Amino acid sequence: MSIKAIAAALEDGSQSVVEIVENCIAAAERTNPSLRSFITVATDHALVQARKADARRRANRALGPLDGIPYAVKDMFQTAGIRTTAGSRVLENNIPSTSAAAICMLDAAGAVLIGKTNLHEFAYGATGENGWAGTVVNPHDETRLAGGSSSGSAAAVAAGIVPFALGTDTGGSCRVPAALCGIAGYKPSYGLISLDGVIPYCWSLDHAGVLATSVDDLELVVRQITRLSPATISAASLRVAFVDGFDQKCEAPVRDAFLVTKEHLRRSGATFGAIEVPDQSEARTVSLIIQLAETVAYHGPNLASASDRFGPDMRGAMILGQLLPAEKYIQCMRLMGTYRRAFAQNMQTFDVLLTPACPITAPQVGTVDVDIAGETFPIGNALTLFTSFFNLVGAPALVLPVALPSSGLPVAVQMVGVPGSDAQLFEAARMIENLLTTTRRSAPTL
Repeated sequence: MSIKAIAAALEDGSQSVVEIVENCIAAAERTNPSLRSFITVATDHALVQARKADARRRANRALGPLDGIPYAVKDMFQTAGIRTTAGSRVLENNIPSTSAAAICMLDAAGAVLIGKTNLHEFAYGATGENGWAGTVVNPHDETRLAGGSSSGSAAAVAAGIVPFALGTDTGGSCRVPAALCGIAGYKPSYGLISLDGVIPYCWSLDHAGVLATSVDDLELVVRQITRLSPATISAASLRVAFVDGFDQKCEAPVRDAFLVTKEHLRRSGATFGAIEVPDQSEARTVSLIIQLAETVAYHGPNLASASDRFGPDMRGAMILGQLLPAEKYIQCMRLMGTYRRAFAQNMQTFDVLLTPACPITAPQVGTVDVDIAGETFPIGNALTLFTSFFNLVGAPALVLPVALPSSGLPVAVQMVGVPGSDAQLFEAARMIENLLTTTRRSAPTL
């Protein structure tokens, strides 16, 4: 289910947009009782868009590479005439009159929206568990979590229902489910993809993001909804940073994936060097305080009027947010500025930072704590251990699956650039993806 494969079928006439969209809708409806990847399947809307796309093709007036391509969107994005719930009973009957900017751009490109995907309520959580809309499970093993908060978007792509989906990412919410579900996930530089019309969780850390099956597909979508400058980069001159000790905080399959990727890069001519990042427990606290303060600022009025309609996660978060002194929030915002300056300084001599994506593979549904290298972590902290810091610094980050002969559940690596280097990050990620294709045939000895 790549965008290019669907576009080729449309171009040669072997399938129509209506046929492809009908297949996607049927797949969504067939799998939803088990995967619970969708909150709303927008059948009528999708078929209207599909018929218009077919008419354009018959008239030789296709709008571009996404014309007629089906997709799904996390239910945080407003969609005109289609309910937008943010995964919460608070908004279960909310039908916006306008669409988010990214949706409007995809409409203008001819893409066909087939539905709104499930998520951790109001994007607060890394597991995708939702007491109202149901917990999204992993297409690779339905006893395990898909990750969150963009859980439904990742599951829909991984299950082959759609070739791409939009999500949001505040601490890893696109990259974590991409890693656990074995697909590609991208978080841009802060502000690169418009959040206009997206229900906010935390203004200072929220990023829109994209999930797909390949780097090419990610970039194709991103170029339709924002502007990227051209970039060129050579594998032989690629300067790769890493953080000492990150690979020691991983389960064995994840560590193997990271080391295999690193070895392939070394063989291709890349050079390596270590950089430092702040203590991750400190950075996690800074991130959480900013999140709690800003989410209660936005959602607080609903807490007063409809407290019983929030799930326990979100209700507890806002109560904590109300108790935070203003000076704590200001201190954390100042620390965020310090982090950004330090990260930019540390990355001056590197093109990309390579890290594991998640330290663990997909956990069982209901997991509360996990043990990693002799240390116990709450499940949310574990899943976002290597992702949340890069929201604080506003850096672009991209997750790619690593298919090892010995791996069972999906494992992945993460690539991070400096803010504003999204085009270069895509080029580096494409090179790494090509190297990992070789990995599937013959993995280096560790």
